[in-house]
Amino acid sequence: MEYTKLGRSGLTVSRLVLGTMNFGTQTPEEDSHAIMSRAHEHGINFFDTANVYGTRPGEVSTEEIMGRWFASGGGRRERTVLATKVYIPTGSWPNEGFLSALNIRRACEASLRRLQTDYIDVYQMHHVDRDTPWEEIWEAFSVLRQQGKVLYFGSSNFAGWHLAQAQEAARARHFLGLVSEQSMYNLMTRWVELEVLPAARHYGVGVIPWGPLHGGVLGGVLRKQKEGRTARGSTGRSVGVLARHRDTIEAYEKLCADIGADPAHVGLAWLLAQEGVTGPIIGPRTTEQLDSSLTALTIRLDDATLAKLDELFPPPGPNGARPAPEAYAW
Repeated sequence: MEYTKLGRSGLTVSRLVLGTMNFGTQTPEEDSHAIMSRAHEHGINFFDTANVYGTRPGEVSTEEIMGRWFASGGGRRERTVLATKVYIPTGSWPNEGFLSALNIRRACEASLRRLQTDYIDVYQMHHVDRDTPWEEIWEAFSVLRQQGKVLYFGSSNFAGWHLAQAQEAARARHFLGLVSEQSMYNLMTRWVELEVLPAARHYGVGVIPWGPLHGGVLGGVLRKQKEGRTARGSTGRSVGVLARHRDTIEAYEKLCADIGADPAHVGLAWLLAQEGVTGPIIGPRTTEQLDSSLTALTIRLDDATLAKLDELFPPPGPNGARPAPEAYAW
Protein backbone atom coordinates (compact mmCIF):
# COMPACT_ATOMS: atom_id res chain seq x y z
CA MET A 1 0.00 0.00 0.00
CA GLU A 2 1.10 3.56 -0.68
CA TYR A 3 0.56 6.27 1.92
CA THR A 4 0.53 10.04 1.98
CA LYS A 5 -0.27 12.89 4.35
CA LEU A 6 -3.85 14.17 4.41
CA GLY A 7 -3.47 17.71 3.15
CA ARG A 8 -1.04 19.75 5.24
CA SER A 9 -1.77 17.69 8.35
CA GLY A 10 0.54 15.12 9.88
CA LEU A 11 -2.08 12.40 9.46
CA THR A 12 -0.91 9.45 7.32
CA VAL A 13 -3.56 7.82 5.13
CA SER A 14 -3.66 5.18 2.41
CA ARG A 15 -3.85 6.35 -1.20
CA LEU A 16 -7.00 4.33 -1.72
CA VAL A 17 -9.93 5.28 0.51
CA LEU A 18 -12.48 2.63 1.43
CA GLY A 19 -15.96 3.98 0.73
CA THR A 20 -18.73 2.30 2.70
CA MET A 21 -21.86 3.64 1.02
CA ASN A 22 -22.83 0.13 -0.12
CA PHE A 23 -22.68 -1.32 3.40
CA GLY A 24 -26.21 -2.04 4.57
CA THR A 25 -27.67 -1.01 1.22
CA GLN A 26 -26.25 -3.37 -1.43
CA THR A 27 -23.76 -5.31 0.70
CA PRO A 28 -24.97 -7.37 3.70
CA GLU A 29 -23.38 -6.78 7.10
CA GLU A 30 -21.31 -9.97 7.14
CA ASP A 31 -19.84 -9.18 3.73
CA SER A 32 -19.25 -5.56 4.79
CA HIS A 33 -17.24 -6.77 7.77
CA ALA A 34 -15.22 -9.03 5.48
CA ILE A 35 -14.45 -6.13 3.15
CA MET A 36 -13.21 -3.96 6.02
CA SER A 37 -11.04 -6.77 7.34
CA ARG A 38 -9.60 -7.37 3.87
CA ALA A 39 -8.94 -3.64 3.51
CA HIS A 40 -6.77 -3.76 6.63
CA GLU A 41 -4.97 -6.82 5.24
CA HIS A 42 -4.10 -4.74 2.18
CA GLY A 43 -2.95 -1.81 4.31
CA ILE A 44 -5.94 0.45 3.56
CA ASN A 45 -6.38 2.49 6.74
CA PHE A 46 -8.68 5.32 5.57
CA PHE A 47 -12.42 4.50 5.79
CA ASP A 48 -15.09 6.99 4.71
CA THR A 49 -18.77 6.95 5.67
CA ALA A 50 -21.64 9.32 6.48
CA ASN A 51 -24.38 9.57 9.07
CA VAL A 52 -27.06 9.15 6.38
CA TYR A 53 -25.74 6.03 4.63
CA GLY A 54 -28.07 3.07 5.03
CA THR A 55 -30.89 5.06 6.62
CA ARG A 56 -33.63 4.55 4.05
CA PRO A 57 -36.47 2.10 4.73
CA GLY A 58 -35.26 -1.48 4.44
CA GLU A 59 -31.60 -0.55 4.83
CA VAL A 60 -29.19 -0.99 7.74
CA SER A 61 -27.23 1.98 9.10
CA THR A 62 -23.73 1.93 7.65
CA GLU A 63 -22.29 3.57 10.76
CA GLU A 64 -23.87 0.85 12.93
CA ILE A 65 -22.40 -1.87 10.72
CA MET A 66 -18.98 -0.29 11.08
CA GLY A 67 -19.50 0.16 14.82
CA ARG A 68 -20.15 -3.53 15.33
CA TRP A 69 -17.00 -4.33 13.35
CA PHE A 70 -14.94 -1.94 15.47
CA ALA A 71 -16.44 -3.46 18.63
CA SER A 72 -15.04 -6.87 17.64
CA GLY A 73 -11.67 -5.60 18.84
CA GLY A 74 -8.29 -6.68 17.58
CA GLY A 75 -7.11 -3.09 17.17
CA ARG A 76 -9.55 -2.48 14.33
CA ARG A 77 -10.52 1.02 15.46
CA GLU A 78 -6.97 1.99 16.36
CA ARG A 79 -5.69 1.02 12.89
CA THR A 80 -8.45 2.96 11.11
CA VAL A 81 -8.53 6.62 10.14
CA LEU A 82 -12.29 7.08 10.41
CA ALA A 83 -14.11 9.78 8.46
CA THR A 84 -17.84 10.48 8.61
CA LYS A 85 -20.09 13.39 7.66
CA VAL A 86 -22.72 15.82 8.90
CA TYR A 87 -25.22 18.05 7.04
CA ILE A 88 -27.97 16.04 5.34
CA PRO A 89 -31.14 16.02 7.49
CA THR A 90 -31.74 12.80 9.42
CA GLY A 91 -35.36 13.66 10.23
CA SER A 92 -38.16 16.10 9.45
CA TRP A 93 -37.99 18.08 12.70
CA PRO A 94 -36.22 21.48 12.78
CA ASN A 95 -32.50 21.35 13.56
CA GLU A 96 -32.11 17.73 12.44
CA GLY A 97 -29.85 18.74 9.58
CA PHE A 98 -27.41 21.29 8.16
CA LEU A 99 -24.59 22.94 10.12
CA SER A 100 -26.06 24.79 13.08
CA ALA A 101 -24.09 24.38 16.30
CA LEU A 102 -27.05 22.42 17.66
CA ASN A 103 -27.15 19.90 14.82
CA ILE A 104 -23.38 19.54 14.70
CA ARG A 105 -23.36 18.62 18.39
CA ARG A 106 -26.31 16.22 18.15
CA ALA A 107 -25.14 14.61 14.91
CA CYS A 108 -21.64 14.05 16.23
CA GLU A 109 -22.91 12.41 19.41
CA ALA A 110 -25.24 10.17 17.37
CA SER A 111 -22.44 9.12 15.01
CA LEU A 112 -20.17 8.29 17.95
CA ARG A 113 -22.87 6.03 19.41
CA ARG A 114 -23.52 4.24 16.13
CA LEU A 115 -19.82 3.83 15.40
CA GLN A 116 -19.13 2.63 18.94
CA THR A 117 -16.12 4.90 19.29
CA ASP A 118 -15.23 7.88 21.42
CA TYR A 119 -13.69 9.95 18.64
CA ILE A 120 -13.89 10.64 14.90
CA ASP A 121 -10.65 11.21 13.03
CA VAL A 122 -12.02 13.37 10.20
CA TYR A 123 -15.45 15.01 10.57
CA GLN A 124 -16.65 16.29 7.21
CA MET A 125 -19.30 18.77 6.17
CA HIS A 126 -21.31 16.88 3.55
CA HIS A 127 -22.21 20.15 1.82
CA VAL A 128 -21.77 23.87 2.32
CA ASP A 129 -24.42 25.52 4.53
CA ARG A 130 -25.23 28.93 3.08
CA ASP A 131 -27.44 29.90 6.03
CA THR A 132 -25.05 29.30 8.94
CA PRO A 133 -22.15 31.71 9.56
CA TRP A 134 -18.65 30.32 9.57
CA GLU A 135 -18.09 31.75 13.05
CA GLU A 136 -20.80 29.43 14.38
CA ILE A 137 -19.55 26.40 12.47
CA TRP A 138 -15.93 26.76 13.54
CA GLU A 139 -16.90 27.46 17.14
CA ALA A 140 -18.97 24.28 17.22
CA PHE A 141 -16.14 22.32 15.63
CA SER A 142 -13.55 23.77 18.02
CA VAL A 143 -15.65 22.58 20.98
CA LEU A 144 -15.71 19.05 19.55
CA ARG A 145 -11.94 19.15 19.14
CA GLN A 146 -11.40 20.45 22.65
CA GLN A 147 -13.58 17.63 23.94
CA GLY A 148 -11.46 15.10 22.04
CA LYS A 149 -14.44 13.91 20.01
CA VAL A 150 -13.02 15.01 16.64
CA LEU A 151 -9.40 15.42 15.57
CA TYR A 152 -9.58 16.87 12.04
CA PHE A 153 -12.21 18.51 9.84
CA GLY A 154 -13.00 18.22 6.17
CA SER A 155 -15.53 19.33 3.57
CA SER A 156 -17.37 17.78 0.66
CA ASN A 157 -18.87 19.26 -2.51
CA PHE A 158 -17.40 22.72 -1.83
CA ALA A 159 -16.62 25.27 -4.52
CA GLY A 160 -13.17 26.86 -4.54
CA TRP A 161 -14.45 30.04 -2.95
CA HIS A 162 -16.16 28.01 -0.21
CA LEU A 163 -12.78 26.53 0.63
CA ALA A 164 -11.35 30.04 0.78
CA GLN A 165 -14.19 31.24 3.03
CA ALA A 166 -13.77 28.28 5.38
CA GLN A 167 -10.00 28.57 5.63
CA GLU A 168 -9.92 32.33 6.14
CA ALA A 169 -12.57 32.07 8.86
CA ALA A 170 -10.53 29.33 10.53
CA ARG A 171 -7.35 31.40 10.21
CA ALA A 172 -9.07 34.28 12.03
CA ARG A 173 -9.71 31.91 14.96
CA HIS A 174 -6.12 30.55 14.84
CA PHE A 175 -7.69 27.19 13.99
CA LEU A 176 -6.20 24.51 11.73
CA GLY A 177 -9.27 24.52 9.50
CA LEU A 178 -9.94 21.99 6.75
CA VAL A 179 -7.51 19.20 5.91
CA SER A 180 -9.58 17.54 3.17
CA GLU A 181 -12.21 18.15 0.51
CA GLN A 182 -14.28 15.42 -1.13
CA SER A 183 -15.29 16.34 -4.67
CA MET A 184 -16.78 14.43 -7.56
CA TYR A 185 -13.79 14.03 -9.83
CA ASN A 186 -13.05 11.65 -12.66
CA LEU A 187 -12.01 11.69 -16.30
CA MET A 188 -15.54 12.65 -17.37
CA THR A 189 -16.13 15.24 -14.63
CA ARG A 190 -13.13 17.55 -14.34
CA TRP A 191 -14.71 20.83 -13.24
CA VAL A 192 -12.80 20.84 -9.96
CA GLU A 193 -9.63 21.52 -11.95
CA LEU A 194 -10.79 25.09 -12.59
CA GLU A 195 -10.86 26.37 -9.01
CA VAL A 196 -11.33 23.63 -6.39
CA LEU A 197 -7.98 21.90 -6.99
CA PRO A 198 -5.99 25.18 -7.15
CA ALA A 199 -7.69 26.43 -3.97
CA ALA A 200 -7.09 23.11 -2.21
CA ARG A 201 -3.42 23.11 -3.15
CA HIS A 202 -3.06 26.72 -1.99
CA TYR A 203 -4.60 26.01 1.42
CA GLY A 204 -3.02 22.58 1.91
CA VAL A 205 -6.31 20.71 1.65
CA GLY A 206 -6.12 17.13 0.41
CA VAL A 207 -8.61 16.29 -2.34
CA ILE A 208 -10.48 12.99 -2.06
CA PRO A 209 -12.34 12.21 -5.31
CA TRP A 210 -15.70 10.49 -5.05
CA GLY A 211 -17.36 8.85 -8.05
CA PRO A 212 -13.93 8.05 -9.56
CA LEU A 213 -15.45 5.82 -12.26
CA HIS A 214 -18.46 8.05 -12.98
CA GLY A 215 -21.03 5.57 -11.76
CA GLY A 216 -19.28 2.64 -13.42
CA VAL A 217 -19.19 4.16 -16.91
CA LEU A 218 -15.37 4.23 -16.77
CA GLY A 219 -15.17 0.71 -15.37
CA GLY A 220 -15.22 -1.25 -18.63
CA VAL A 221 -18.97 -1.15 -19.07
CA LEU A 222 -19.00 -1.92 -22.81
CA ARG A 223 -16.62 -4.86 -22.48
CA LYS A 224 -18.74 -6.28 -19.65
CA GLN A 225 -21.87 -5.94 -21.79
CA LYS A 226 -20.21 -7.88 -24.61
CA GLU A 227 -19.21 -10.57 -22.14
CA GLY A 228 -22.79 -10.82 -20.89
CA ARG A 229 -21.89 -9.57 -17.44
CA THR A 230 -23.95 -7.11 -15.39
CA ALA A 231 -22.28 -3.71 -15.46
CA ARG A 232 -23.08 -0.95 -12.99
CA GLY A 233 -22.46 1.67 -15.66
CA SER A 234 -25.30 0.29 -17.80
CA THR A 235 -28.04 0.81 -15.22
CA GLY A 236 -29.79 3.73 -13.53
CA ARG A 237 -28.62 7.24 -14.30
CA SER A 238 -25.54 5.90 -16.05
CA VAL A 239 -27.66 4.70 -18.98
CA GLY A 240 -28.09 8.24 -20.32
CA VAL A 241 -24.42 9.07 -19.77
CA LEU A 242 -23.35 5.98 -21.68
CA ALA A 243 -25.74 6.73 -24.54
CA ARG A 244 -24.40 10.28 -24.93
CA HIS A 245 -20.74 9.32 -24.72
CA ARG A 246 -20.65 5.85 -26.20
CA ASP A 247 -18.04 6.66 -28.88
CA THR A 248 -15.74 8.19 -26.28
CA ILE A 249 -16.14 5.25 -23.92
CA GLU A 250 -15.41 2.84 -26.77
CA ALA A 251 -12.21 4.75 -27.55
CA TYR A 252 -11.30 4.80 -23.86
CA GLU A 253 -11.73 1.06 -23.47
CA LYS A 254 -9.66 0.49 -26.62
CA LEU A 255 -6.88 2.68 -25.24
CA CYS A 256 -6.92 0.70 -22.00
CA ALA A 257 -6.78 -2.57 -23.93
CA ASP A 258 -3.83 -1.26 -25.96
CA ILE A 259 -1.81 -0.59 -22.81
CA GLY A 260 -2.96 -3.88 -21.25
CA ALA A 261 -4.86 -2.38 -18.32
CA ASP A 262 -8.40 -2.63 -17.02
CA PRO A 263 -10.45 0.57 -17.60
CA ALA A 264 -11.37 0.78 -13.91
CA HIS A 265 -7.72 0.62 -12.90
CA VAL A 266 -6.75 3.27 -15.45
CA GLY A 267 -9.46 5.61 -14.16
CA LEU A 268 -8.13 5.28 -10.61
CA ALA A 269 -4.48 5.52 -11.70
CA TRP A 270 -5.23 8.75 -13.57
CA LEU A 271 -6.64 10.31 -10.41
CA LEU A 272 -3.67 9.14 -8.38
CA ALA A 273 -1.43 10.95 -10.87
CA GLN A 274 -3.15 14.32 -10.35
CA GLU A 275 -1.35 16.87 -8.17
CA GLY A 276 -3.18 17.51 -4.91
CA VAL A 277 -5.20 14.27 -4.91
CA THR A 278 -4.85 12.32 -1.68
CA GLY A 279 -6.62 9.24 -2.99
CA PRO A 280 -9.91 8.27 -4.65
CA ILE A 281 -12.78 6.65 -2.78
CA ILE A 282 -13.42 3.09 -3.90
CA GLY A 283 -16.79 1.55 -3.04
CA PRO A 284 -16.43 -2.22 -3.41
CA ARG A 285 -19.51 -4.39 -2.99
CA THR A 286 -17.39 -7.54 -2.63
CA THR A 287 -13.92 -8.47 -1.43
CA GLU A 288 -13.07 -9.45 -5.00
CA GLN A 289 -13.78 -5.91 -6.20
CA LEU A 290 -11.62 -4.57 -3.38
CA ASP A 291 -8.74 -6.87 -4.27
CA SER A 292 -8.95 -5.84 -7.91
CA SER A 293 -8.84 -2.11 -7.10
CA LEU A 294 -5.33 -2.36 -5.70
CA THR A 295 -3.96 -2.96 -9.19
CA ALA A 296 -4.42 0.77 -9.83
CA LEU A 297 -1.50 1.46 -7.49
CA THR A 298 0.86 -0.42 -9.80
CA ILE A 299 -0.06 1.49 -12.97
CA ARG A 300 2.12 4.39 -14.07
CA LEU A 301 0.61 6.27 -17.01
CA ASP A 302 3.22 7.69 -19.37
CA ASP A 303 3.01 11.13 -20.95
CA ALA A 304 1.65 9.79 -24.22
CA THR A 305 -1.19 7.97 -22.48
CA LEU A 306 -2.00 11.00 -20.32
CA ALA A 307 -2.11 13.17 -23.45
CA LYS A 308 -4.43 10.70 -25.16
CA LEU A 309 -6.73 10.71 -22.12
CA ASP A 310 -6.84 14.51 -22.31
CA GLU A 311 -7.89 14.23 -25.95
CA LEU A 312 -10.70 11.83 -25.09
CA PHE A 313 -11.78 13.71 -21.96
CA PRO A 314 -10.75 17.37 -22.46
CA PRO A 315 -10.10 19.55 -19.41
CA PRO A 316 -12.90 22.05 -18.69
CA GLY A 317 -13.01 25.54 -20.12
CA PRO A 318 -12.54 26.74 -23.71
CA ASN A 319 -8.76 27.03 -23.27
CA GLY A 320 -8.43 23.70 -21.46
CA ALA A 321 -5.67 22.24 -19.32
CA ARG A 322 -5.42 25.35 -17.15
CA PRO A 323 -6.82 26.48 -13.82
CA ALA A 324 -9.07 29.52 -13.58
CA PRO A 325 -9.03 32.24 -14.78
CA GLU A 326 -6.78 31.23 -17.70
CA ALA A 327 -9.10 28.31 -18.50
CA TYR A 328 -11.81 30.70 -19.63
CA ALA A 329 -10.00 34.03 -19.98
CA TRP A 330 -6.51 35.02 -21.09
